[in-house]
Amino acid sequence: LTALDNSAVGKQFIDVKGKTPEGKEVALSDYAGKGKYVLIDFWESWCGPCIKEMPVVVEAYKKYKSKGLEIVGISLDQDDAAWAKAIKDLNITWPQMSDLNGWGSDLAAPYGVKSIPHTILLDKDGKIIEKNLRGEALLSKLEELMK
Repeated sequence: LTALDNSAVGKQFIDVKGKTPEGKEVALSDYAGKGKYVLIDFWESWCGPCIKEMPVVVEAYKKYKSKGLEIVGISLDQDDAAWAKAIKDLNITWPQMSDLNGWGSDLAAPYGVKSIPHTILLDKDGKIIEKNLRGEALLSKLEELMK
């Protein structure tokens, strides 16, 4: 319950640190609160609903990256090879991080992630403005914000 309260709409983002598929250490604070809207996308390479949703996220990134959107993928994978392959196969071009601890991930726990895909949308200052936007709801919210 604490994680859900700490990650409620209106709260400031919780900083987490992980590694990129190349092994470089990164933090959510490298992106959040820096003057762009940030969509945090919790996913996993073998998650059917995540894979089904990914073309919508790819479309959103292509359309709004130049207008002030950043996406940060946080993977709940445990296998770095499967994770890297999914990134390539799904045309994911935005920053990614993981601790490769699956459902025991220290990156997902502070946000109370219990199912995926799970998204959290941050405003330009890093405040949580929406959660669990997917499909048309995600695209229409981004369109509204990017006007």
